[in-house]
Amino acid sequence: MSSSLPHELAAPDVDLLSPMLTRDGDTWIADYQGLKLKTALQPIFSLSHKRVVGYEALIRAFDPDNASVLPLHLFELAASDAENLLLDRLCRYLHISNYSSFHDQLNWLFLNVSPRVVSTGSQADSFFGELLKKTGLPPHRIVMEIVEQPTDDAEKLRETVSYYQQLGCLTAIDDFGAGHSNFERIWNLSPDIVKLDRTLLTRATEDHKARQILNGIVALLHQSGCLVLLEGVETHDQAMISIDAGVDFVQGFYFHRPSILLDQMRSWEFADLDRLLDDYKSRSRVTLDPTEQLTSFFENDFRRAVDDLRQGEPMNDACSGLLDHQSVSRCYLVDENGVQIRDTLVSDTTTRNLDPRFRPLESTTSADWYRQQYLRQAIARPGTLHVTAPYLCITGAYMCVTLSMGYYEDDRLNVLCCDILANAVDTALKKL
Repeated sequence: MSSSLPHELAAPDVDLLSPMLTRDGDTWIADYQGLKLKTALQPIFSLSHKRVVGYEALIRAFDPDNASVLPLHLFELAASDAENLLLDRLCRYLHISNYSSFHDQLNWLFLNVSPRVVSTGSQADSFFGELLKKTGLPPHRIVMEIVEQPTDDAEKLRETVSYYQQLGCLTAIDDFGAGHSNFERIWNLSPDIVKLDRTLLTRATEDHKARQILNGIVALLHQSGCLVLLEGVETHDQAMISIDAGVDFVQGFYFHRPSILLDQMRSWEFADLDRLLDDYKSRSRVTLDPTEQLTSFFENDFRRAVDDLRQGEPMNDACSGLLDHQSVSRCYLVDENGVQIRDTLVSDTTTRNLDPRFRPLESTTSADWYRQQYLRQAIARPGTLHVTAPYLCITGAYMCVTLSMGYYEDDRLNVLCCDILANAVDTALKKL
């Protein structure tokens, strides 16, 4: 059957596409403009469950000589919106037909939706719902992936996502972080899963700051109610970064490459997730944890300063031992309402390196720090030394770690705080 599509048939239904699929042993193949189309599956793993939880369906095309045709070239054959709609639906029909008879009767099938189909197609004909009925694949086992890119019709995109959600499918935003990403789309579409583009991972591999940003993006997506999948994991180090970032799912060549040999997937050998997680735990134990290591390193000097303050010593004298550390940036005193009591004491090292561009932020007399979690913790639990994770210090726009402890002086609760330069933490801890 010819795959050319008259303009008036811009929404090919299941019956029109069925003759384009044929059996080839235990799998289905599709014919399109002289090419043979096959389904390849790449497994998706849950790090917590330590097993496969889904597969992404990928199209593989072959010419009459059985030479591989790049997917990009395949989709370039669709010269019109109608042809593109036909090819998109044919691929989904092929993937679902293959997955319906696949030995895995539990996990998800991730399907891509062409951006052109989202912007020009109509869901009114309920093609996908009819396809699921014909193949018998429950909608709750489908994750529809929509590429994260700009669109001229945000309402059409919202309708498309709503259509799949009403069918009972899960939805995913694909390639988040690849140039056009914005959280507004996450809020508007409320996807179940967000797939992070591998460029975020490659940058995090090369740049520690990018790694912190990756961790922050994952945290924000979780707070938005989305599960997070990181794709493109190709090395052991990238797998470690993925675990540390807190993503839920991973996908990539490190774990397994896509395969069109579906009958052999029962015997696939996957990356040993138990060993991978054991390696991460081992690295985490030897990696200097600021919560424990900084407490051990500074606790004696910090408690000595608090004792001196409690006995009425001037703050300059009480904090001199702390400020002698090259990694210490500043010390300051706060009352039980979170308001700074006196001027900040700045170390000599910090004074020499103050950035004049941030001079408007330097004076913190009477500043209110109550909204800082480390301060609220110190007020709630006097006598305990608290330490933060690295964060951006507003007084100089640099990354720091803050130590804090509440203590009583003449029945008044005060809190001593000490900022440590985050980039000097490793140097300080090596002295342990």
